[in-house]
Amino acid sequence: MTNATPVSHQLTPSPPRGQARRALLDAAIKLVRRQGWAATTVDELCSSAGVTKGAFFHHFPSKEALGVAAAKHWVEVIGPFFAEGGDTRLSDPLDRIFAYLDFRAEIAKAPLDVATCFAGTLVQEVFASSAPIRDACGATIRALVEPLTEDFRAAIESHGAPAGVTAESLAIYTHTVFQGGFVMAKAENDAAPLIDAIAQLKRYIALLFGRAHP
Repeated sequence: MTNATPVSHQLTPSPPRGQARRALLDAAIKLVRRQGWAATTVDELCSSAGVTKGAFFHHFPSKEALGVAAAKHWVEVIGPFFAEGGDTRLSDPLDRIFAYLDFRAEIAKAPLDVATCFAGTLVQEVFASSAPIRDACGATIRALVEPLTEDFRAAIESHGAPAGVTAESLAIYTHTVFQGGFVMAKAENDAAPLIDAIAQLKRYIALLFGRAHP
């Protein structure tokens, strides 16, 4: 199992030559998770990334364009991190799913601005005001759902499932629990609701597949 310390995006004050775009994307992820999209200014993004405003507009024609690119960048950053989570060596797909959920529960113990989902945070704020960002966030979240869909598909093939239960619906439900858990954790300023939601999710999956609670 990989170390469950989430990606925190600690940036250097001045990025190496040719890395300004990546530094701005990382800065967007860090700042939006901490304070939201509307509260994050271009000046703050440049300061956090260690680049000039001229460099910003060289790479992105607008703040919205940066938001779209950052949403796409998020899956490139966090996807491999999640892929290493849990224990992919486990032969039983249900065991892999439970290990992944344990991994997510460990991540939830980090500070909320580090543990929370960037795409989920961003889309909650701009879904009605920026269709390009909304669509980019949706594509990113679907990409993050796909690996879990494959494990649920394998679990259904190996263990069976009640009629009407699909791998896609279970994977989406799982990520819905994560996103809703983040909202509750933010409302309470406490990770406990998210951690408890993951525990309840594990119980539901165990019951669904006729397994003892792990």
